[in-house]
Amino acid sequence: MNKTERLLHLLQILRSYRYAVSGERLADRLGVSIRTLYRDIAALQAMGAEIEGEVGVGYILKPTFFLPPMMFTQTEMEALLLGTQWVSQYGDAPLSKAAAEALNKIFGVLPANIKNNINAFTLRVGPPASNSLAREDLSELRKAIANQKKILIIYKSDSNKKSHRIIWPFSIGYFTDGRILVAWCEKQDDYRHFRTDRIISMKILDEHYSRSRESLFREWRASQLGKHSIRIDNQDI
Repeated sequence: MNKTERLLHLLQILRSYRYAVSGERLADRLGVSIRTLYRDIAALQAMGAEIEGEVGVGYILKPTFFLPPMMFTQTEMEALLLGTQWVSQYGDAPLSKAAAEALNKIFGVLPANIKNNINAFTLRVGPPASNSLAREDLSELRKAIANQKKILIIYKSDSNKKSHRIIWPFSIGYFTDGRILVAWCEKQDDYRHFRTDRIISMKILDEHYSRSRESLFREWRASQLGKHSIRIDNQDI
């Protein structure tokens, strides 16, 4: 097998082990010398794979989002670049920063003839979001969703009245003029949509909500069929 195939095979082997595996064992499974194995480990680490270990101890691949080498068509690459540009402009601050870093990584592996002519990329994203949207940080909301945790929020309605809510957040919609949090509201006993810029404060609670975010999303989506717009929660409660 060629080097690319061997590196991919090495990744698959490492993924199959829960504990550190010796370099000798890895080299034997690949059918290569121990010196070649060390070079392959170094190559994968240089590409971003979080492989921990050392000579005489063994190696283990930490769970990450590391992706093996992939081939993209011109149209697929344009879609990736356009989508990442959109997030860099309209994502909240941490997502915007991450998108810019992802763009740099994409540019770093582009062929020289494309990289040198990157300004010829004809698809562009419109004007950036407002300064207030650009500064918004939804990291804690995304964390609560990822961990399926209830949150306590103080929310300001359209008429500037404040209310306390315990909600089950499960999705965030990113739009050019703002972001919408979709959640189950315990007080209203129903799904509600909240503008994130009207959330005055929030606290992640220790309690998990009783249903999975996937089932909540499916039920919410079914409830939205036939509707042409999202109604923002403005009730004064």
